[in-house]
Amino acid sequence: MFTQIQPAARIHSAIPPFPASYSLRRRQPLLHRRGPRFSFSRLRILNCSKLANESGSPSSSEISEHQSVSGDDGVRRAYPFHEIEPKWQHYWEEKKTFRTPDEIDTSKPKFYVLDMFPYPSGAGLHVGHPLGYTATDILARLKRMQGFNVLHPMGWDAFGLPAEQYAIETGTHPNITTFRNIDRFRSQLKLLGFSYDWDREISTTEPDYYKWTQWIFLQLLKRGLAYQAEVPVNWCPALGTVLANEEVVDGVSERGGHPVVRKPMRQWMLKITAYADRLLEDLDGIDWPESVKEMQRNWIGRSEGAELQFSAMDSDGLESDVKITVYTTRPDTIFGATYLVLAPEHVLLPAIIADSQREVVEEYTELASRKSDLERTELQKEKTGVFSGSYARNPANGLAIPIWVADYVLGSYGTGAIMAVPAHDTRDHEFALKYNIPVCGVVTPENGSFSYLEKAYTGDGTMINSSSPTSGLDINGLPSKDAASKVIEWVEKTGCGTKKVNYKLRDWLFARQRYWGEPIPVIFLDGTGECVPVSEAELPLTLPELDDFSPTGTGEPPLAKALSWVQTIDPISGKSAQRETNTMPQWAGSCWYYLRFMDPRNPNALVDKEKEKYWSPVDVYVGGAEHAVLHLLYARFWHKVLYDVGVVSTKEPFQCVINQGIILGEVQYIAFRDSDGNLVSADSVDDMGDISQEIVPEGKVTKSGDCFMLKDNPDIRLIGRAHKMSKSRGNVVNPDDVVSQYGADSLRLYEMFMGPFRDSKTWSTSGIDGVHRFLARVWRLVVGSPSFDGKYNVGTVDLDGEPSLEQLRCLHRCISKVTEEVEGTRFNTGISAMMEFINAAYKWDQLPRPVIEQFVLLLSPYAPHMSEELWSRLGHSTSLAYEPYPKVNPEYLKESTVVLPVQINGKTRGTVQVEKQCTEEDAFGLASSDPKLSKFLDGKTIKKRIFVPGKILNIIIDAQNAKVAQR
Repeated sequence: MFTQIQPAARIHSAIPPFPASYSLRRRQPLLHRRGPRFSFSRLRILNCSKLANESGSPSSSEISEHQSVSGDDGVRRAYPFHEIEPKWQHYWEEKKTFRTPDEIDTSKPKFYVLDMFPYPSGAGLHVGHPLGYTATDILARLKRMQGFNVLHPMGWDAFGLPAEQYAIETGTHPNITTFRNIDRFRSQLKLLGFSYDWDREISTTEPDYYKWTQWIFLQLLKRGLAYQAEVPVNWCPALGTVLANEEVVDGVSERGGHPVVRKPMRQWMLKITAYADRLLEDLDGIDWPESVKEMQRNWIGRSEGAELQFSAMDSDGLESDVKITVYTTRPDTIFGATYLVLAPEHVLLPAIIADSQREVVEEYTELASRKSDLERTELQKEKTGVFSGSYARNPANGLAIPIWVADYVLGSYGTGAIMAVPAHDTRDHEFALKYNIPVCGVVTPENGSFSYLEKAYTGDGTMINSSSPTSGLDINGLPSKDAASKVIEWVEKTGCGTKKVNYKLRDWLFARQRYWGEPIPVIFLDGTGECVPVSEAELPLTLPELDDFSPTGTGEPPLAKALSWVQTIDPISGKSAQRETNTMPQWAGSCWYYLRFMDPRNPNALVDKEKEKYWSPVDVYVGGAEHAVLHLLYARFWHKVLYDVGVVSTKEPFQCVINQGIILGEVQYIAFRDSDGNLVSADSVDDMGDISQEIVPEGKVTKSGDCFMLKDNPDIRLIGRAHKMSKSRGNVVNPDDVVSQYGADSLRLYEMFMGPFRDSKTWSTSGIDGVHRFLARVWRLVVGSPSFDGKYNVGTVDLDGEPSLEQLRCLHRCISKVTEEVEGTRFNTGISAMMEFINAAYKWDQLPRPVIEQFVLLLSPYAPHMSEELWSRLGHSTSLAYEPYPKVNPEYLKESTVVLPVQINGKTRGTVQVEKQCTEEDAFGLASSDPKLSKFLDGKTIKKRIFVPGKILNIIIDAQNAKVAQR
């Protein structure tokens, strides 16, 4: 019976002592890891002499000669990364190697590279997280060496619900939980050798930071961009807070699975809709993935159309004073509107429901209140609705059409009501067929007739069935676009509508019923409820100390429990007042952190104007595609407000955005058993009843083509799946364990080598084995093989001699390829180029120092620890972090040889590689010595040679001899 593989015990390695100049401080122990993780079986490491074979695999004699290298702890290692990496991490920290000075030479070019603000959870990092961090670190190291002033900071988006919930569950203050999580993340990032300027580290939870978040809120308030409104929200009673749409799944909270309902609440809103057009227009000027820009365009959802008014009818069939306004992008289809749909939360709904339908409608609206907006608008879900019992009059043809209530219409979009045209809208068509509502086609395609009952026709065409003598509107025969313009003219003339530009984008709901968030700096005067902003001089408004962060149970935020903090005095009027007890959402602090990194300790301004002008915008911003809309859109909105205020000098915050792929866990192989416990093939399980699953160890699996099957029984096919790393799946790989056994440089290199940076990839232990062997080959090439006790020379192998022309060509081909690929974020092919160089170098009789030094500099952004150590052993006394990056010499990229076809009596028999300036005698000499060609020439009489330099060599031999040669 198969069972899931259990993680092996982690290998702990002691760090041996180092020279006094690199004395090590003991690393702080990482906090206890939560959740499952994988570790790796011990790696059998070989340390061999220079290898002649191109593949880099050691020969059997070399294996026996140098079986392993063991440190003082007895662990076999391919090279002493366990000594090198802590040494250089300590050096960088002690020397502040990567600190960006406050005052810099602004005449030099700048490069601002930034990772998306991480949230430091208690689970710590898994190997998927360093993917983006490694890429930005490579770019940062490259640009430093190319002479740029580099800003490469790190900080923490640390407010929010996860820390608060953990505090409630454990009785620990959120501040303590956050501090521990940050400490753990910071330790792990330092373990990987990232070149962050840790002197610029910030956290959204620091009062010196959120002072300026509050200041930005006050600027929004001054400009009328922050306001209060009673709006329907996703309320979770168990969590005691409002949730964003993306935090609700199938009617329950994503965190904890608690029921969520829609209820109206007083909320702070930010008027992002005022910037909708600018947010759209400025997308054209930034270097972002087109898919991300398109997602933002769709989220903003600008459309041009018309607002039309339909009069509700009373029980006697007469028009009432109640006017239902709908928004449509297709006013040309007004004659095809056969019913109206109101959102369940529409304000007019109670006034128009027929008494006979009131109970049914109220029950339906209550059910709809439990769904998020995302759930209600999912296209693949079956549409539901109820008849209100009432009718409205279509102004175009005077017909009475039914009014329905359906949750696929949102009260927050448009007017909360639509005219439904089932013949020309897919959702309306599906709804109409389900509830037997008439379908009337009014647009016919140019290529002929159409069956409107089978499906909706949503394209343009020619108008039909679109004339009424009663209303005087006739658009029959017009192209649909011309008809739309004529309908708008008609509704504006008759007073039953107007031209309208609409947006899907809604104002930003900017309040949470939580403790662990930025306090909103306003007070409300007792008696009048007047909202008064806190003076900027009083910022930061800090959170009060609380022992109980749990929900109040009344809908009031937890801050309402801090009575002495809530009760205050308005310093201007002297009146008693109440502080705002809602806090800002987690998004707030992450909207502008990129600016604070430019000037993190400024007590007098959000950012110094000159520093902002120099560093803005962010040159490269790397993060997951899951932030493509909300975070990036909110940050752009705040940036544009700050541009209007005069705080920033650019219209956009991030010039280039790059989304990295995700790293999936190792492939798991699934076998199936029937109800009797017998193994069954995966391709037959769909036809069976009760089926159980189990994980098969990799060693019991074989592969044929694209199929996996049992080694012992190839008739049993398996399913191979890789999933996103998560604690619940037990497929998390902890970077600490990888570093312990392979080193940080190997982990960095492997994450870049797995495949294209922007694509998803699957973790493989055997894959990291390969790049680890590559680094070991680099080490042995420069340092040499170890002695039998596992010790290495303190310096390098003999590196004397001048480089040959071929060696320089090999080096500069590598420089060209690696530089081009790094700057294009094609990191995997850059590594391949370095591997090719090392394969070539192992064949050289001598290693010239100038060539090896250039290669070490080339490798350093990828594998900084090993490169620093090799640079030191090459005789340099300072870090290579600011050494000039190798530059390609185009002269060495020119090919000096050509492949010359060789003919015997006009028939091509082979080729030889010759120098471009090769003479006829040299070409003939090479052809004569080539085994494949010499057999045609041996013992033959050569009558003539025809030689075209660089093109062809044709050797004419005696005709009789030629016949023998042919045979």
